[in-house]
Amino acid sequence: MQHKMTRRTVGLLAVGLACSLALPATADDRKQLAFDVVDRNAQAMADISDSIYYFGELGMQEFESTKLLKDTLTAAGFKVELGGAGMPTNLWAEWGSGRPKIAIVTEIDALPGGSQTPGEFNRKPLVQDGPGHMEGHNTHGGVASMAAFAVKQVMQRYNLPGTVAVSFGPAEEQIASRPYIVRAGYFKDVDAAIVLHLGPAFATGYGLQNYAAISSIFTFHGKTAHGAVNPWEGKDAVDAVVLMDMGFDKLREHLRPSYRAHRTITAGGIQPNIIADRGHIWWFVRDASMPAAKETYDKLVKIAEGAALMTGTTFDVKYAASAWPQLVNKSIAEAIYKNIEMVGVPKWSDAEQQRAKDFQKMYEKPTSGLNTAVTPLGGRAQSASSNDNGDVTWQVPTGNLQFPSTIPGIEAHEWKAAVFPTSSISHKGQAAGAKALAASLIDLLTSPELLAKARAEFEVESKKTPYFSMVPPDAKPDTDLNKVEMEKYRADMRKFYLNKTPRFN
Repeated sequence: MQHKMTRRTVGLLAVGLACSLALPATADDRKQLAFDVVDRNAQAMADISDSIYYFGELGMQEFESTKLLKDTLTAAGFKVELGGAGMPTNLWAEWGSGRPKIAIVTEIDALPGGSQTPGEFNRKPLVQDGPGHMEGHNTHGGVASMAAFAVKQVMQRYNLPGTVAVSFGPAEEQIASRPYIVRAGYFKDVDAAIVLHLGPAFATGYGLQNYAAISSIFTFHGKTAHGAVNPWEGKDAVDAVVLMDMGFDKLREHLRPSYRAHRTITAGGIQPNIIADRGHIWWFVRDASMPAAKETYDKLVKIAEGAALMTGTTFDVKYAASAWPQLVNKSIAEAIYKNIEMVGVPKWSDAEQQRAKDFQKMYEKPTSGLNTAVTPLGGRAQSASSNDNGDVTWQVPTGNLQFPSTIPGIEAHEWKAAVFPTSSISHKGQAAGAKALAASLIDLLTSPELLAKARAEFEVESKKTPYFSMVPPDAKPDTDLNKVEMEKYRADMRKFYLNKTPRFN
């Protein structure tokens, strides 16, 4: 009798075990697997980001960076396309098939003059006057690739349908590529996207983020003459540039309070006694919405016409770039925020906190140290800066995720922001960001209800300002952008390359 009971008990245990193995995985199971993958591959992620830091490549010249990313993602099983939409350094990677299709959207370019020895508090360029990552875009390469790979592992383990994609757009600092990528149709079959960027906080938000921007180069054409002997025979193109600048200044009083406009004169003559037959002025016009920015831009063109009329010159306009403000989806933000809370802010060491405070004190910033709590969810004040990811957000429902890898109070686009992107602080923030991003991608892949809610919200909000592209139909990306500047420094920068071959497992 005892023998029969034992066999029956064993049988029941076997049935119970089989049933437990057959139970579907929970969302927490999937996310925990993703977190384990990130932890296991934290060094490979850091190697990607740090390698891109030392490449320090300017927009449209991200050849080493995209080569590394393509190599890494291809080895990880992704299908990688390099060179789409007419840009050699435009990278699009995918794993999986069919719908839903969820995309990570980010960038990897550096800035002119940003070269800095990492970890050095005083100004110490790796290469004098060379470019560098003084916004920390290098970190995006590791975080985006890591999150995509973690989601791939989850999809394989649990046989989840769908596709995860990664878009690394060139030349974000010049807002130069994403409208072309949108025009080429890359987001036509994407169900949702998440825009990724580093910052001092672990945060997400919703509503309009960033400003719309239009960037164009105005070239005036005149006639040369001797400035002393026969200036009356000349037509001064630089005079036209100056008059255009002055004309816009007189217009400023009559523009919307939300507008921004700034310029640089990129060709202003040769020497004083030669009447210049050519002058260039490069303008950025911004506003809280694209229709408002275009309204100011159209007035700027009229001022150019007036300047040409007054000087007897002619002019032409070359479109350089444009960006819509980011339209960030509340439903997706709510899902991202839950994952940010789940992951939590990294546990900073006492040494890391002290180092951050020392840096803040040295440059007369509030010595608050590193953030120790996630930023509460809510609408964010619209920033006057621009990001060409904005065009994507008017195509598909989009969330945004900021991961904590910078020092609070230290602004981007100055060399001080290039001190910490390869530090342990940055690496810890990258790991937290990759986990929150992976978890949010999993939510979007596995929750038809979330996608439907996000789509319904998107349909309402996007129709309030119908999208139109600012890219002229015949415009092509400027793939020579920054080429001359980059090649001046690349040989010297190559001495600092890490020469690593990151691999995920």
